[in-house]
Amino acid sequence: MASNELVLLDHWVSPFAMRVRITLDEKGLPDESKHQNLQEKSPLLLQMNPIHKQVPVLIHNGKPINESLVVVQYIDEVWYDRSPLLPSDPYQRASMRFWADYVDKKIYDTGKKIIVGKGEEVETAKHELIASLRTLELELGEKPYFAGHTFGYVDVSLIPFYSWFYLYEKIGKFNVELECPKLVKWAKRCILKESIFKNLPDQLKVYDYIVELKNAGKYK
Repeated sequence: MASNELVLLDHWVSPFAMRVRITLDEKGLPDESKHQNLQEKSPLLLQMNPIHKQVPVLIHNGKPINESLVVVQYIDEVWYDRSPLLPSDPYQRASMRFWADYVDKKIYDTGKKIIVGKGEEVETAKHELIASLRTLELELGEKPYFAGHTFGYVDVSLIPFYSWFYLYEKIGKFNVELECPKLVKWAKRCILKESIFKNLPDQLKVYDYIVELKNAGKYK
């Protein structure tokens, strides 16, 4: 087995898998991507992630690493000499981890409430999502990226959800750019990077796929 054999258990629509793909490309690391059918879990996925049974899973020399933020940190630590995503200062690292955790708890979870909710639930979730995005926009401030002038860990954590913005907007009946213009400007700056542009699916494609799953009762 190669000393740095990397296999990624992946799904194109997953913002969490997008994080890992972006990180691997930022580091210039080749991997073997194995697309997973999340409706019929493969034996390999069940073996490598028996607890959550979800993508992404990075298999490095036969050993699985699970949970996207953990995977991104792992890649950054192992290949820290290649475009580091987390700063060396412990306080700054802690701050970046805090905001990445905020993205997971506020953006994905609230966005899911918009998708699966009904009536007033959608309206409540919409306002909650807008408030969370505004908090992130405030943290970004006038900086090009969340860590300053360098693309980093929080950017990797948040940018995949840009592919889901249209989905949230259509169902929630709002416009992210009108609510958070600086955040959308940041996103458009990010997608100029090849590592991001090539790994973020088209917003309309994401919308069609998730709505189809929802209508079939398979998005929960």
